[in-house]
Amino acid sequence: MIARATAIAGIGATEFAKDSGRSELRLAVEAVRAALDDAGLQPSDVDGLTTFTMDDNAEIAVAREIGAGELTFLSRIGYGGGAACAVVQQAVLAVATGIASTVVCYRALNERSGRRFGQATTPPGLDASWHYPMGLATPAAMVAMVARRYMHDYGATTDDLGRVSVAARRYAATNPAAWFYRRPITLDDHRASRWIAEPLRLLDCCQESDGAVALVITSAERARDLRRPPAVICAAAQGSGTDQFVMTSYYRDDVAALPEMGVVARQLWGQSGFTPGDVRTAVLYDHFTPYVLMQLEELGFCGRGEARHLIADDRLPINPNGGQLGEAYIHGMNGIAEAVRQVRGTAVNQIPGDGPVLVTAGTGVPTSGLILSGA
Repeated sequence: MIARATAIAGIGATEFAKDSGRSELRLAVEAVRAALDDAGLQPSDVDGLTTFTMDDNAEIAVAREIGAGELTFLSRIGYGGGAACAVVQQAVLAVATGIASTVVCYRALNERSGRRFGQATTPPGLDASWHYPMGLATPAAMVAMVARRYMHDYGATTDDLGRVSVAARRYAATNPAAWFYRRPITLDDHRASRWIAEPLRLLDCCQESDGAVALVITSAERARDLRRPPAVICAAAQGSGTDQFVMTSYYRDDVAALPEMGVVARQLWGQSGFTPGDVRTAVLYDHFTPYVLMQLEELGFCGRGEARHLIADDRLPINPNGGQLGEAYIHGMNGIAEAVRQVRGTAVNQIPGDGPVLVTAGTGVPTSGLILSGA
């Protein structure tokens, strides 16, 4: 069993900006060095690196720039934001099996000042030719179709989506690292924001951000002797649903569902031995507000169509860093860093209790998740 065999021993990040003014490689190196310093380790301790297939920084380039020595493990995970917790899973597998002793996960991007993911692009493959010509050419448009079906099936409204955004911005407003620090919004602000793709408004969509985040993974035993309290990895999972596509699936009987998150959920609860009722706080991948509601249901926090009530009643604190709606969009990596801070007890918006923290990454695509707890 790999559950609880490893831990996140260090976290590091750059500032989150709209124009970083420097290369993605420099951002990656800054975050990696900060994470190593946080753990009390040296670049020479690193023998593994893992990142996203979308990251433009080669592992060997990052290793060279930080001054690492020989590497015994290099790995990349695909599907955009769905990779965030999966790269940690890769590091867990490497450390738990003895392939490497200290693995750094990193993600760096200039997504606002450089290549912008929210814009329509050339269709990436044959599957896209069935819907791109009809106007479903951006992530927001694809998610809007799912959201409309979800609202039809379960009676949710745009106000229910807005409450997700309002809650995220409330947390971001008290987080100095967040782009929207000191800028909360109201439900009326959400209602007044312009349509992007009905029923999604501007404030239903995550940010475009420049920045980088890095994480240091080592054995749980070793992590206990390092500089910071470890965030023990109680479970790490990756999953894809039947008839999976990207952002949504046009091939399933139930369009208004995220079965890939159900695949991940079953693994997380099985590996960790925890249940949804044990979770202190959840850091959910919030690139679009409807998928926050759908994730809560797939993860087992409530029944299908009931997540809007959970949000309205504030029964489960979600995204206390402000999430990708309020803090920054670093493909979910900043959410993992927030989960580590919650476990350590050093978060700006610290959620009380000693229960585990759940993190998810990427929805509507092959996705991933983690459960972290104290030593």
